[in-house]
Amino acid sequence: MPVIVARKEGRVIGYLLSSPLAAMQRVPIVDAMLRAYKESAGAYLYGPICVAQTERGRGLAGRLFAALCEELPGREGVLFIRRDNASSLRAHAKMGLREVAEFTHDGVAHVVLSYIG
Repeated sequence: MPVIVARKEGRVIGYLLSSPLAAMQRVPIVDAMLRAYKESAGAYLYGPICVAQTERGRGLAGRLFAALCEELPGREGVLFIRRDNASSLRAHAKMGLREVAEFTHDGVAHVVLSYIG
């Protein structure tokens, strides 16, 4: 699965990971997500995505996401974000991801998001 890395002047300023859902299914929080939302055939896990503090608000997350979609066209990506992480939820909504389910893990509310690349 693709790992998208952004560099600036030789240093990493952002990255986005993806992985097959089957590789993560024994991870308790991923299991909780998959109980809340039934993904499509061929779906993969999106994230995490990390952007350097100095680069935030400049569209880098969107560019990393677009690069991932180019690598995996037509496939569903699923992810979860803590319900209280408003900035991440806003950023992902701006990139066109949609909320499809909710779940609680270890007493913390999470949102499941999905998109087709």
